[in-house]
Amino acid sequence: MSRTPLRSLPDCRPLLGHPDDLTLVFQPIVDLAAARIAGYEALSRFPGTAGPDVWFAAAAECGVAAELEALAVTKALDAVPALPENTFLTVNVSPHLLGSAPVQDALAGRPDLHRVVVELTEHAPVDDLATLRRQADALRARGAVIALDDAGAGYSGLHQMAALRPQLVKLDRALVTGVDTDPVRLALAEMVGEFAGRIDAWLLAEGIETPGELAAFLRLGIPLGQGWVLGRPAPSFAPLAPDVVDLLRTQVARTRLTDSVASLLRPVRQCAVGQSLPGVPPAVLVGPRSEPVGLLLADPRTGEHFTAPVSLRVHPTTGVGDALQRALTRPAAHRFDPVVCTDPAGAVLGLLRVEDLAAARPAP
Repeated sequence: MSRTPLRSLPDCRPLLGHPDDLTLVFQPIVDLAAARIAGYEALSRFPGTAGPDVWFAAAAECGVAAELEALAVTKALDAVPALPENTFLTVNVSPHLLGSAPVQDALAGRPDLHRVVVELTEHAPVDDLATLRRQADALRARGAVIALDDAGAGYSGLHQMAALRPQLVKLDRALVTGVDTDPVRLALAEMVGEFAGRIDAWLLAEGIETPGELAAFLRLGIPLGQGWVLGRPAPSFAPLAPDVVDLLRTQVARTRLTDSVASLLRPVRQCAVGQSLPGVPPAVLVGPRSEPVGLLLADPRTGEHFTAPVSLRVHPTTGVGDALQRALTRPAAHRFDPVVCTDPAGAVLGLLRVEDLAAARPAP
């Protein structure tokens, strides 16, 4: 890949003395099936006509890449209190700068990272995945969700997915553009979605620009979308436009959601970890942020109660056949445990019994 000549790069060092020259815009991330905003991505903007990639490249040339990235992170985290209810904010961080002192200091400025998605945006392979995994786990322990950009962009991207186990995966834009007219792109997007599901991650299709592309991802059951057809970046947390809501509702109706697991959901009791367990299973044990962390079940042979890990979570738009296949490929000890269904924020919607999935599976 060619590099921008140094002489044509802007001098970004004055920005560090005048941080107000770096501003943010926010692009909506949409829960496609629910036709509502699930979160926003914070995007940096700079003076003049040069794009953000040029400015960050200039910072790297000047040796202040970590400082400029830390400034963007600080501004993004400062916006978290203004987020609309039940939404998250995605903050971009380069993996090779995540452990740097400026970026670590910026992230430390907000100890509670609940509602923050840290998106690892490096396009080059990461040499030390073990260190990156430890850094990501430390952020998870503070409430952050870890996202990985450009999934499906070659073997290295899939390798990083397997090593880091992100909770949110962004589909590579090369697989998004023209997906409605290219069966190969569609098959690859489906493959990445299945892989993301196996590691219990949400898939986000970024760069959706046409109604046709949107319809293709709705048919695949992709839960989250982002792109100009859904909403452009804005200086504030803008709501979803009424015409976009109408478009989504119309297309969702056409995807025949009766083939999804939504109709098979069973209500379930929820119990916070540390509280007394319900007397009658099943129940979902939830953590401090209402995330599912375990199941209370009964042994069908003895009737004795026991706890089990949450071995599979799915979105309500997941296809019945897909959910059943993923359930039956779990380790034998948990193959027939109930499947937990959650919304994009991680809240429990209900349980799915494997028997119900098998009974409702479409005929081949």
